[in-house]
Formats: sequence, C-alpha cells, structure tokens
Amino acid sequence: MSLHQKILGEVEAHILSGDWPPGYRIPFEHELTEQYGCSRMTVNKALSELVKRGLIERRRKSGSYVTFPQVQSAVMEIHDVKLEVESLGLDYAYYRDARSVRRINAGDGGRIDLPTASRLIDITCRHFAGGRPFCFEERLISLSAVPEAEGEAFDAVAPGSWLLGKVPWSTAEHRIRAVAATRPAAQALDIAVGSPCLVIERRTWSGGAPVTSVRLTYPGDRHELVAEFQPSAIV
Repeated sequence: MSLHQKILGEVEAHILSGDWPPGYRIPFEHELTEQYGCSRMTVNKALSELVKRGLIERRRKSGSYVTFPQVQSAVMEIHDVKLEVESLGLDYAYYRDARSVRRINAGDGGRIDLPTASRLIDITCRHFAGGRPFCFEERLISLSAVPEAEGEAFDAVAPGSWLLGKVPWSTAEHRIRAVAATRPAAQALDIAVGSPCLVIERRTWSGGAPVTSVRLTYPGDRHELVAEFQPSAIV
C-alpha cells in the first residue's frame, strides 16, 4: 500500500466511523505531512480523492471539513424538515426569526389565493442540521382556514410541523426552482449573496380553502429532490 493510499484509508475510516462527524475540520495539510512523514504533494493527492468521493470539502483559507450528507426529498410528499434532518443522523435545531399577523397585500404576489382584506400569519424561520444552517423558511398561514394559529407563537415548534399535526390537507402544489441566494436567504443560510440555491414553493388547500404557502430555500450543494414513478398502463 502506498503512503497516499494509507492516508486516504485512515482519514476515510475516521469519517465513516463517525469519529470525525459532519462539520469537523480535519488536520491541516502540514499537520498530516508531519504525522505521516511525507511530502505535501502526497497529502494533497489523498485529500483530493476524498473531495471527489464527496467526503470532505475544502474552504478557502479555512481548511478541509467533513461534508454534511446530502438530503433527498420526495417531490410528491409534504415532509417535515425536522424529520428530514434527523434522518441524516444530525442534531436538529429551529429558530423563529419573525412573526406577524397582518392583512393580505399586493406584495404577496399570488403566493396565497385569499380574498382582499383576509388576515394571515407571516412567519420566517431557520432550520439547522448539526449546528449549521440547513433551510430558510418563509411562510404565510391563512387565519380563516387555521384560526387557532393566531394563538401559537411558533417559538418552540416550526410552523410546518405544527400544521401537519393540526390541519388535514386535501391538495398540494409544488414549484421547484434553482435560484441565486437573495440577501435575506444568504444571511439566514450563512452563504454568499448569489450562491446557488434550491427553492421549493408549496401551497396547500383543505377542502378547496387555501391553508398555507411556504417557500423553503436550501443551499444548492446540500439538497436534491427524488421522484419515484411507474410506467402508465398500456391500453
């Protein structure tokens, strides 16, 4: 076994065993060079292979870090972000940024189909995975459909989790887009303005009445969508 293969194997073992969890900074190249008594080129070759395998990422002027697993979401399901994070084996955290009760206005731009002067809750919040920003949520909730939401602060529970347990939905619509991070999204996700993001916009109805509209923004390198389907019957 060559020295570069030994370094590759031992670093990979630390990652796959969980000794070095997602977000862990692995030793700097010069530290590995001293540890293994080899050239920096040998260490760089091993680390480059780990980058190709998706196990580490290099951050300019900061070092190399164990990557976070890429989450997969089913396109045709309404999923709970908390369960999404926990399925990756990472600690989940939630933080509510803002909540207000207001009338619908022209700036809502068709996000939720409610009559003029309808009252709604406007809420923004963040979801974290392993201490790292995971998803930025912007949501509107119709108070005519869910009047009890007015008494919920959403300090301890995310609105999506709360709604799934409270309101049966009959119809949902998903829109999926690749976008450049806006300033609010970039600040919430701790990424640069203009970074590639995946946005899922979802509207739900119950018995024909609009319930909620949500925009979920994910860093583009940490999320993918999956759809399973079968061929239609041949007539």
